Amino acid sequence: MNNWAFVIQKLLGGIPLILGVTLISFVLMVYFGPDLTYELLGKNPSAESINQIRHILGYDQPFWQRYASYLNELVRLDFGLSMVKDQPVTEMLYHAIPVSLQLMIPGFVLGNVLSLILAMQAAKHRGQWQDKSIMTLAVFGMSISFLVVVISFQLLFSSSYGLDWFPVRGWLVNSSDGNFSWIRYLHHVTVPTLAIIFVSLGYNTRFYRAVLVEQLNKDHIITAKSFGHKTGAIYYQYMLKNAMIPIITRILFSIPLVVISGSLLIESYFGIPGIGLITFDAIIAGDQPVLKAIVGLTAVLFVLTLLFAEILYHYFDPRIALQNPKDNF
Repeated sequence: MNNWAFVIQKLLGGIPLILGVTLISFVLMVYFGPDLTYELLGKNPSAESINQIRHILGYDQPFWQRYASYLNELVRLDFGLSMVKDQPVTEMLYHAIPVSLQLMIPGFVLGNVLSLILAMQAAKHRGQWQDKSIMTLAVFGMSISFLVVVISFQLLFSSSYGLDWFPVRGWLVNSSDGNFSWIRYLHHVTVPTLAIIFVSLGYNTRFYRAVLVEQLNKDHIITAKSFGHKTGAIYYQYMLKNAMIPIITRILFSIPLVVISGSLLIESYFGIPGIGLITFDAIIAGDQPVLKAIVGLTAVLFVLTLLFAEILYHYFDPRIALQNPKDNF
């Protein structure tokens, strides 16, 4: 089986996962979500008006027909109109997703890189003051709520009560000339990036350190030390490379959560027009077309993450057979 056949097999294997996630979420939205019939009607509506609105919303259709329509929308990437904003959902996501990526990528990348560097230093000096200091800071970062960090950084860097260096409201896409500016971008993204880095350092550093310390007792590390290999080669070439499987797993599988849950808090607090703010508004208003689109696309993103992880596993550890037809999710 060649690599393309492997990719196709993994994509097909992810279909049951997408169906399962979308089915569960669709059941929750249909039977436990808000009924917008009476919110779209005035007081004392007639039975005819009620039936007409329910027909427009699709509430009068059988469950499986509504679910099949949802899957058809997901395949065509056409989710209809938002019930609240009366805009095409696909167009809303088209404009919002780049904003969320611009907002979250710097903190996500820098947070993981700095966590790896600190974890390497902690593992290298295990049991010494460097290790204890790094772990103390990591525990401190883990003990603080993300919301508290966001508010604290906003007060410190973006308010008149603090340094008032960086604006966080009025995202750069709302600038008067409509042109992208790196200076405006760096000003707006600095505070969210610092908040993401601060929170991620604690959790990631502890995890990466545990993975790296586990490698220290492996036979290949002990053998490399006994043959007099340089310390840098041992730690960065042998130990880090052999620890990449769990590191890759943590990094990749946190991407969907970071894009949705992380951006939801930051964007809703700062009013940044990204996917998180759209999700927050849809939850508050019960905007089912938007929620269905976000849940479905998140499931697809998760499957693509699984596929990419499998490919990276093989790259860092050739013992994992990429062409094994028995591999499953």
